[in-house]
Amino acid sequence: MLVFASYAEALGKGEVVVELPAGATAADCLAAVRSLPGLERVRSAPLVAVNRRYARADQRLAQGDEVALIPPVAGG
Repeated sequence: MLVFASYAEALGKGEVVVELPAGATAADCLAAVRSLPGLERVRSAPLVAVNRRYARADQRLAQGDEVALIPPVAGG
């Protein structure tokens, strides 16, 4: 899984490997990432992309999918 911005900062790296069971969803992946040291306090609803396309929480993942966790950003 790729992580960006404040998430990458909290982990100290931009990529992590997450093991998930068959039939896992994007939401399952997000839950697994939240259990990692440094990200347990992810409170916001980040965007999740699967294979470079934004994904819904219920999207099923397949082996080899590239999942990215994108924190919300504010601008002005």
